[in-house]
Amino acid sequence: MSKHTEKSSAREKLIEHLFVGDLLKHSWLRVDGNLEISQPEVDYAGYDLIAEQGSVIRHIQLKASFLGGKTSRQKVHLRLSDKPSGCVVWVYFDRETLALGPFLFYGGRPGLPLADLSSKKVARHTKGNKDGLKAERPNIRVLNKGDFLAVDSIEELYERLFGST
Repeated sequence: MSKHTEKSSAREKLIEHLFVGDLLKHSWLRVDGNLEISQPEVDYAGYDLIAEQGSVIRHIQLKASFLGGKTSRQKVHLRLSDKPSGCVVWVYFDRETLALGPFLFYGGRPGLPLADLSSKKVARHTKGNKDGLKAERPNIRVLNKGDFLAVDSIEELYERLFGST
């Protein structure tokens, strides 16, 4: 079993920290250094980070995949649509160096809410019950890779998240 599988929770947190570090570094070097990052105490509405730059507040759900990975869809909580400027950032990373990028982005322009997710396919539990039935998860929707916008760099993603700053 690989370290990526065995310690997937630690790797997920590491990717999150690297992502936040890259956003903060870009803000410091290229913008005004005033990016603020917060995290929810409870995962109630499907977002991992709150990022604030000027008047734009983003509730960001992070997803991560290896470069060259075969994952073609992601599950997103419906309540993310209730947040101002909610969005999903799918981070690709190199499994050997952990270098981040490219990215996939699903969301609206800065200051605009996430598009309504209710018409997307309802997700199912990954494990079946005692009869093998995989029950629906009514508050979770499935986004296909094609629903996302490809973003090549952290600089381009920063602009997508906060606009021209």
